[in-house]
Amino acid sequence: MANTTKIVFIGAGSAAFGLSLFQDLFSTSELAGSTLTLVDTNPEALDRMAALAEVLNREGDARITIEKTTDRKAALVGAGFVLCAIAIDRNRLWKLDFEVPKKHGIRHTLGENGGPGGLFFTLRTLPLIVDIVRDVEAICPDALFINLSNPESRIVLGLSRCTSVRSIGLCHGIFLARWFVCQILGMAEKEVDVWGAGLNHFQWLTAIRERSNGRDLYPLLREREKTHDPAFTPLTRRLFHAFGLWVTCSDDHMGEYLPYGWEGGEHGFDFENDERGRVILKDLMDGVIDGSKAIPDDWTKPSWGERAVAVIAGILHNQKRFVESGIVVNRGVVPGLPDELAVEVPLIADAAGVHPVSLGRLPDPIVKLLSVQAGVQQLAVEAALRGSKELALQALLIDPVITSSTAAVAILDELWEANKPYIRPCL
Repeated sequence: MANTTKIVFIGAGSAAFGLSLFQDLFSTSELAGSTLTLVDTNPEALDRMAALAEVLNREGDARITIEKTTDRKAALVGAGFVLCAIAIDRNRLWKLDFEVPKKHGIRHTLGENGGPGGLFFTLRTLPLIVDIVRDVEAICPDALFINLSNPESRIVLGLSRCTSVRSIGLCHGIFLARWFVCQILGMAEKEVDVWGAGLNHFQWLTAIRERSNGRDLYPLLREREKTHDPAFTPLTRRLFHAFGLWVTCSDDHMGEYLPYGWEGGEHGFDFENDERGRVILKDLMDGVIDGSKAIPDDWTKPSWGERAVAVIAGILHNQKRFVESGIVVNRGVVPGLPDELAVEVPLIADAAGVHPVSLGRLPDPIVKLLSVQAGVQQLAVEAALRGSKELALQALLIDPVITSSTAAVAILDELWEANKPYIRPCL
């Protein structure tokens, strides 16, 4: 097998995902000789990220060839891996996803991966990603499609319904859960291993162990949690007490799937801070590109929690690389959940592909809790693939976050209108 490849990154103008990918790509020589083709519909953002990639490529001596284009189909020719990090009119529509349900009396947390917001993220995002993957199917059918876009579980599930392209989703949520656990344990993250299975942003840690000696840290977590600050991630801890395992990845993320999720906070995403941060990051990138600012130290080191490069290197060099967490079609990996559901579990990546690791059966009460969300996700994906307002209403009415049928109809009418330009049948 060749030791070089072509990696196409669609949505490369995304500063957050782009920078994380660059950290991983350019802090290693594992992919030397390969080509990175950056694709985005925003020429200004694309130019900036391409220029930054050139700087970091030189700095890390990664010896990767950098290309850029706004022509997606041209970029896909010869690709071995296709990464996708796209969002449609991200903050404006996400704000509506969050504010409209609240206006109609629905209490929820983020409006991104679950609840009514998760439905509309799916309705507008899945058709575009299906279009991209159909291009992959036509132009580079043997490529692995790596999805980084939310809502991860629904997108991976949707792609499995309408394309033969191999696809996985990657998310750093399990590392966020490890961070929370380590705050209570009083240990450094590098000292702790976690294993988790379930749904994206709704994984359950089946094991928490000390990396150096394999010691089970669950007894210590249970002991120290008793006296830890009660204001620290309270909803996650209530579920920990009730179900016996720690759930990923934070109160607001996993709270999206629960009728009482708002008890972990109804603040929503901090759009103002996000937009301020983007301006600061853009300014810093421009300074690094023109040489007026030093490259921050962490930009030349591996990212925190992103694993796309690990998957690519594992496959390219047949390394049997362990990847802590990825989203794949279940097919029995998590017993008790539907085979066609997208689940999040550990993976092994080698030349034969990506292999999910089964951690066995989760406790029955947890399987039952996940099963509620399984039906919601399946119906939401069906609504998106068919562009069906009728199915979208049904998906709302079976979602535990929806507590009023009247509100469901009002939310559907208002958010359907806002998202109408992007909703279309894919089947």
